[in-house]
Order: sequence, then C-alpha cells, then structure tokens
Amino acid sequence: MWYKKSKEETIKELDTNISTGLSSEEVEKRKEKYGLNQLAAKKQKSLFKMVFEQLNDILIYILLAAAVASGFLGEISDSIIIGIVIIINAVVGVIQESKAEKALDALKKLSTPKALVKRNGEVKEISSTEVVPGDVVVLDAGRFIPCDLRLVETANLKVEESALTGESVPVEKNADLTLNEEVPLGDQKNSAFMSTLVTYGRGLGVAVGTGMNTEIGKIAKMLDESGNEQTPLQKKLEELGKVLGIGALAICGVMFVVGLLQKRPVFEMFLTSISLAVAAIPEGLPAIVTIVLAMGVQKMIKRNAIVRKLPAVETLGSVNIVCSDKTGTLTQNKMTVTKFFADDSLYNIEDLNPENPVQKLLMENLVLCNDATFSTDSETGDPTEIALLAAGNKFNILKEDLDATHTRVNEIPFDSDRKLMTTVNKYGDKYYVMTKGAIDNLLTIINKAYINGELVNLTEDLKDQIIKASYAMSEDALRVLGAAYKVIDSPDISIEDLEKDLTFIGLVGMIDPPRLEVKDSIALCESAGIKTIMITGDHKKTAFAIAKELNIATDESQSISGMELDKLSQEELNEKVDNLRVFARVSPEHKVMIVKAFKSKGNIVSMTGDGVNDAPSLKAADIGVAMGITGTDVAKGAADMVLTDDNFSTIVKAIEEGRNIFNNIKKSILFLLSCNIGEIISIFLSVLLKWPTPLIPIHILWVNLITDTLPALSLGVDPGDPGVMDYKPRNPKDSLFKGSTVSLIGNGILIGLLTLTAFVVGIKVYTKSGVLFPLLPEVIDPDALEHAQTMSFVVLSVSQLVHSLNMRNENKSIFQIGLFTNKLLIGSILIGIFLQDVIITVPFLANIFKVHDLNAMDWLFVSILSLMPLLVNEIVKAVKRARNK
Repeated sequence: MWYKKSKEETIKELDTNISTGLSSEEVEKRKEKYGLNQLAAKKQKSLFKMVFEQLNDILIYILLAAAVASGFLGEISDSIIIGIVIIINAVVGVIQESKAEKALDALKKLSTPKALVKRNGEVKEISSTEVVPGDVVVLDAGRFIPCDLRLVETANLKVEESALTGESVPVEKNADLTLNEEVPLGDQKNSAFMSTLVTYGRGLGVAVGTGMNTEIGKIAKMLDESGNEQTPLQKKLEELGKVLGIGALAICGVMFVVGLLQKRPVFEMFLTSISLAVAAIPEGLPAIVTIVLAMGVQKMIKRNAIVRKLPAVETLGSVNIVCSDKTGTLTQNKMTVTKFFADDSLYNIEDLNPENPVQKLLMENLVLCNDATFSTDSETGDPTEIALLAAGNKFNILKEDLDATHTRVNEIPFDSDRKLMTTVNKYGDKYYVMTKGAIDNLLTIINKAYINGELVNLTEDLKDQIIKASYAMSEDALRVLGAAYKVIDSPDISIEDLEKDLTFIGLVGMIDPPRLEVKDSIALCESAGIKTIMITGDHKKTAFAIAKELNIATDESQSISGMELDKLSQEELNEKVDNLRVFARVSPEHKVMIVKAFKSKGNIVSMTGDGVNDAPSLKAADIGVAMGITGTDVAKGAADMVLTDDNFSTIVKAIEEGRNIFNNIKKSILFLLSCNIGEIISIFLSVLLKWPTPLIPIHILWVNLITDTLPALSLGVDPGDPGVMDYKPRNPKDSLFKGSTVSLIGNGILIGLLTLTAFVVGIKVYTKSGVLFPLLPEVIDPDALEHAQTMSFVVLSVSQLVHSLNMRNENKSIFQIGLFTNKLLIGSILIGIFLQDVIITVPFLANIFKVHDLNAMDWLFVSILSLMPLLVNEIVKAVKRARNK
C-alpha cells in the first residue's frame, strides 16, 4: 500500500537517496534478496504430456483394451484399424493445442528492455531486469515504466495505463498526493506501474515493487493459478464415454453368461463378447468430434475469429452471458468530440457551422492551442488534443493551414495545477491569446463572452448558463473543455497578463464513443437469450452512460464500482450478480470475481478484453475472447478466441457459428449411436436366439470406422440453420439426447431388425429351407452362413448410410431441406456404397473380410431393406408436421 505513504516515508523505509540513488554494493545485496526484475516463467508442457492428455479419455481406454484383446485373438486387422483412429485423434488434438500457453511469455516481453536510474550519484541506462527495490527511476515522455514506483517528483506527468486499468485517457500523476483510504489502481495518482507508458511530462520515482511483486506480476500469478476447466461438450462426451464403457462391459458380461448357460464354447463367447464391445463403442467418435471442431475453426477464421482451443468452438453455442470490456471493445478506443456549447446553446458536433464567427473561432482556438498532430495516416500526442484536431478536420479547419496562417509566437504550456494551456497567435496585425482548459479554472479568468458575433459582459446569469451546459455534458459522461480568447496589439506582455480578462467562446464535450454496429449486436444477443455485461476500469458515470446508450443497462442501480465490490464477499456477489449489468473502476481481481459469480449461477460466460488486466478473467471465463488489433499479447495468450477485426459483432457471429457447430456435432453423435444400437440389437438378439452371429468383429469395425465416419463428418459440416439465433441458449446441463431419445433408440432397433432380416432370408435362401419356422435351420452350411453374413453386412452398412439423410433435421423432410444442399453427405453415401461393393467383389479384400459375392437378386433385396430407414422416418416426420399444424 505504498500510495498511502508519503514521499518521505517511502524514501526512509526503502533506505534510498533521491539525489545519488543506490550504491553498486547495495544494488548487489538487494538483487540477491529480491532477485531479478522479471516475471517467473511457466513450465511449458512436454510433447509427451500433450499426447497423454489427448489419450486420457475413457473412450480411448476402451478402444485400447479392444485393440489389445483383438490382437491376442489374432484379429490383427481390427487392432490396426483401432490404432489408426487413436493416432488420428491424438495428432489432430496435439497440433491444435501445441500453441502452449504464451501468456506469461508475453507478460515477460512487456517488461521494458532499458531503464534510466540513479546509481552512485549518476544517471545511467540499465536493463530493466537489473532494477531493484529502492532504485531511483527517471521518467520521461515515450519511456515505458520498468517496475512499480512511488512517485517522488512529477512535472506535468501523464501515464497511459489502459492496458493495465482499462481507462482510455492517460492519467495525470502527482507525487505530492498521499492517499489515506483504499482506492482502485486507476486512482493511485501518486504511483506508476510496470509496463505502462509515459505520454507527457517527466518524473522521478522510487522502485517499490519488482518482478512478481508488481501489479503485472500479480496478474501473471493469477494466470498461472487459473485451471483449465472442461467445456460443456467435453463434459458430455466424458459422461457418454463412461455410460458407453459401463454399457459395453455390462453387455459383454450378460452375453458371456448367456453363452455359458447355452453351453456355447467359452472361446466363441469371448469372441462374441468382444464383437459386442466393439459394436457398443463408436470408435470414430473422438476423431470425428475433433475433426468437426477443426473444420469449425477454419469456418471461424473466415468470420474474423481465430479459435486457439478446439472445444471453444462448441462452447460458444452455449454462451448466455457476454462480459465485455468497454474500452476498445464496445467503444472505439478513441476520444471523440460529440457536443459543443456556443451562442448560449448546446449542439451536437455535426451541427457546427464554420461560417458562424463564434463557432469558427471556437474550433480555431482548440486547433491552434494544441500540441498534437493529426492526419489520416498518423497521429501523435495526447488523445484529448488529437480528438480536437479530428473535430477540426471534419470541417476543413486543419492544423497545418492554421499554424501557417496564424503563427504561434508565445505560449504557456499546460500544467496540472492551472489545468490550462495558452498560446499567442498572429492574426494579421493583431495577436490572439488562445486559452483552453478546465471550465472551473477558466471561469476565474474571463470577464466577457462572445455571443452571436458580439462581445458581452459576463453576468451571473451567463455564468450559470455556462455551468449548466457543462453539467449537462458531464451527466452524459463527457469530458468538458472550455475555450476563451482575447485580442492584444503586441505579444510582448508578461506571462501573468496573458491569462487575464479573457472572453469566453464556448465548450466542447468528448467521450470514447460506442462502436456504431455494437448496438445492433447487443439487441441480437438479447433476442437470442444472451445477456451483455460491461466490465471496465473506467469511471462509473462514464461506464453507465455508454451502457445506457447501448441498451446494456437502463438504471444506475444496475451498475457497481470496484470500491463497492471490495465490501462484498464472493458469496454476497453471487447473490446480487443477476441484477447487475455494469461493473466500473474494477481491478483484475474483481474481473475474475465477477466471472466466477456469473458461473456460480450455472451460466456459460464469455469474457472479452484487450488489456493485460483482462488476461486472468479471460482465462477464468468459459470462453475468453481477445482483441486481435488492439489486444496485448498477454490477453491473446490467455484467450480461447481472438477477434481479428476487434469487433464486438464478430462475437455474435461466432456464437451463431458455435450453435450450428454444436447442432452438427450432436447430429453426428446421434447418427453414430443409433447405428451402433443397430449393431448391438442384431448381435444381442442372435445370441439370445442361439443363432450364429450375423456380423464378425471386422465387419463392425469397418462399418464404425469407414462407412459411418464419412457421413458423420459430412453431418458435422451441414449448412447452418438460418434461424439458430431465434432460440435461447441451450442449457449445458441438458442431456445430449434431449428430445432425441425415442428417435435414437427407434432407429437403432429398426437398423438392427433390418440387419437380422437380411441374415435370416440369406440363410433360408442359400440352405434351400422352404419352411417358415424355425427361422434358422439347426444345421447351416458354412457357405450359406458367409452369404447371409455378407447380406447382413451390406444392409447394416447401406441402411446406416441412408439413415444419415434422416439426421439432417428432426422435423423437416429431406426433400424440404433439399437432397443436394449437403453435397458432401451425398458424396459420402455414394463413396460408402462403392467401397462396400469393392470389398465384396475384389477377391483379396473379400478373403480378409470373409464375405461372399452377391448376385443381382441379393443386391435388389438388400437395397430395398437399406432404404427402409428413410421411408419410415419420412412417414414419422410427416405425421409430426401434421400434428404440429
């Protein structure tokens, strides 16, 4: 709490000397005690650890067990196919995640390479890593601050702190202040912080915090401590993996017991049980989800959003709270003049008339009494002064032209005590004194007003009108500047006399305005059930004014400041958070606290930001979104997603894309599971009925990994639903199968029964059994069995391919959606049928898969059976639509 100590107390406590600085011997001692002035590096993940994390999944464990068991049983091809799936899944995951956390590295780079310090009575430039507590640091314009400082001397010192505090305007510093109460970081005006930038003036400070003991260091520590929580989809897939794993083991156990009761050979039952386990687990699921998410990442890039972590694509679809930083995200991060007061009236800046002598003089005053530069290509100087030049440019009142016409011959620079700046400019054979500054200070040195082209005495009524206009602008959170002038015959008058007996011209009000497109995006979020929350380091009044304009908040009771947050525990904030929409003057710790409060209510929270101060909350949120243009490397490193156009509206597009991607992943998962239920039904019933198995393990593996995979991937890139933002965000606690359970099980049973039908008919035809019962003869010729298994294999495979068309929409007919609107899916179905035909007709492959060639009648029969899922689902959908009408 160095800001609470006086300059003298700080110097005494740190045992330093303002004139000479520390001695070399003392520096070495302190270096040994405190270490180097740098941030602790975070240990990077090894490749082995990244691979292990990709494999650390219950579905993968079951697959590995199935691969090992298949290998022991001599089914080498099965083992190889399962191994390929596991490798694909791990490789895709590692490539996407290999950009390991760079947040702390970026924080380290923020530390400045050089610092000016007093050592042994001399000013010398050293590496900033060599700075120790007690060092006397020299500050000047354009220099980054190397550590946390208690300022001991300031001369018009202004420091740009937006990356750390979120405040858009440089902060005026005053070494003589001693603050007696708790104040937020942005109000500690007697202190300066590591990695902020001096924009104006000069100063001297004593190093009070270095390395991890700085405000930046605290952020680094918070980043390091933040855990990586699972996304809703990861949680659902983990639950699904456990259910499938337990289900597979249960089915194996039941089958094994049934087989023993039926006095079947133990080895045969073990093989059958393995077949069922393979049937129960969709082997391609992990790889398909990973690949669909990776494809989603590519689509996002086209929409100006770079996703750094794959699961973030899906999480976007569940977001129902968007916590947004104000400066640069909701606003333009550029001070802009929006209103002016002249001729006793308040106007919008667009209404300024350069032909009006008062309004023209007001703009000339603000442009001439100005040290900034501004052009379409570049701008330098104080953001407030740049805003004034930009306003002049709109009306073709250009600084270069005015400076050339009305040469500056004298000036009194701005200082923080007077809060005024004055220049003397040549106007023909006269000289104009141009003064601008804080209205309170200006009112003490004016005695006239320039109104409607005339000079009038400044009466109390006129003064009240000026003050009212100033208050009106302040109520709108505008920063107000006043302008005054006088005409003199000669510039050779004393400095004291220049700022006396001036004439009031007018006022201007400026603010960092909202981005033009943001209001529509926030309205779209509201209609989609997504609440927008503003979190900023700026003042409460400014924050609320912007929030009100953007329809984020309607009443001041919906805003809260950092000082008020300090008085609340996490539990108390959790209770209040539902009624809050604006959080102002907050610190990095507050931001994390706010994100946790919203998450405690079961919300899926997205946090946007660009500054170093946003990094911990970006990491704490379910989705951290950093700005790509204005964002610091630290924020980008901590985020899950980076916006390349810094546009809040891109977040809304990304949420829309995320919802569609989740829907597509759900389609893929339901498709794979309904197909696997079909496999289980066919094998389970055949064992219960004491039949031979209609499918052997390699058939099931082929269908799961090749035939199913292509349609599942194609469903994963199904064209998005144009009305997806008309719905509320899905509840992340809802089951993946919500609303789809009946369809899932029903289609599984249908596919299973169709597969068994092909098996029974195949055996009866090729054993020449004309009797209806029993369904299967007791003695089955091996050739007939292989023929029947081939027919089952084809029906299982092709019916699943056809079933993929049903998955595109739960209610609409495939002909309403358009059969060819997903050309990839049609291509996948055709490729699947072609590959199935190749396996059966190419002798080498037929031997590996133990299949029999089919004749024309066989193909006709299996084709009719395979089309049944489409026919049945079209009838069911038609009934649903009729009922809904």
